[in-house]
Amino acid sequence: MEDTAAAAATAEKASSYRYWVREATGDAAPLPVPRKLDPAAANDNGNGNPPPLGSVWNQAGTWEEKNLNSWANSRIKDLLGSLGSLEFPTGKASIDEVSKCSGDAFQVTVRNKKRVGYNYELSLRFRGEWLIKEENKKVKGHLDIPEFSFGELEDLELQVRFSDDKGLASNDKTQICKDLKSFLTPIQEKMRMFEEELKGR
Repeated sequence: MEDTAAAAATAEKASSYRYWVREATGDAAPLPVPRKLDPAAANDNGNGNPPPLGSVWNQAGTWEEKNLNSWANSRIKDLLGSLGSLEFPTGKASIDEVSKCSGDAFQVTVRNKKRVGYNYELSLRFRGEWLIKEENKKVKGHLDIPEFSFGELEDLELQVRFSDDKGLASNDKTQICKDLKSFLTPIQEKMRMFEEELKGR
């Protein structure tokens, strides 16, 4: 009985499928030889396309966002801080500093395409002097720019906020506000420069 079972097992082994070859035969392909890749070949994805944008971990070029706030805040302050002064028919004014620069700037890689964007809210401190009723009157305040985003420079608004408007008549304030809004064009030019630099990052 045991001999019959052993014979059946031996016959099953002999007829079973052998799926793994342990010895190399003469007609087998040679084993691969490891070799170093040169850096140009390492960056080539094999289909003739340029290497993907973004980080090394994001070779598929899916969503990746890079924070550019530190650079953008510093650059906006540099650009707008260099606006200088403007002369008006009855006065002059200059920008002292960028007193408020809050917002975000970012670079996004999506489907292997780079896009940049930002949204900011700014306030520029000004000081000036106007001839009012044959007397030179010193005026200080802020030029506030409400929240704006990439590509919205044509729609930029400028709001004038006086630090101390005592002694200024309503029509004098209106004229000073009109004069100060002349800073809008140079501000737009500086922000266009900022947008171009942001695109190049």
